[in-house]
Amino acid sequence: MELIAALADICKSSDQPIIAIDGPAGAGKTTLATTLSLALAKEFTITVIHMDDLYAGWDGALGKSLTDSLTWITSCHKVKKDLIFAPFNWVQNNFDPPRRCASTSLLILEGVGSSQVAVEEFLSTSIWIDLDPIIGFQRVIERDGEQISESMKGWLDRQGQHFANDRTKERSEFILST
Repeated sequence: MELIAALADICKSSDQPIIAIDGPAGAGKTTLATTLSLALAKEFTITVIHMDDLYAGWDGALGKSLTDSLTWITSCHKVKKDLIFAPFNWVQNNFDPPRRCASTSLLILEGVGSSQVAVEEFLSTSIWIDLDPIIGFQRVIERDGEQISESMKGWLDRQGQHFANDRTKERSEFILST
């Protein structure tokens, strides 16, 4: 796959590389992160961080808390420090105790807001997965259930506003479509 070869080349030329995979909910970011992690595992030790673990619930997901967490995680990765963060517990609607991820040679960030401009200086590259948000909404409901339908409707507005303000797609180096 040409994308994997290009990403491997980018990562080899960067000290402590970071790949961000962004795009609307339901676009396939987690699937791509898993695929890349498996494909690049022969050349790198890899940590994948999912934005779902960093969001402060539905309403606070794309705010200062996410930016602070991403800034901390990316800066720690760049200096080869272990990554410590408290994952969000969606069932209990609060953060779990902090967990530690040992330092690795490659960090993959995936999820809405993973490539935000606040951490752009730390990124080796960014990938945007393009998808009509309505199709993404349908995929998420099929995957996670009808009970999150109302929360997802609000999410579509928040993610759209975030992408417009942050110019996420325009700043991405790779644009894929599903």
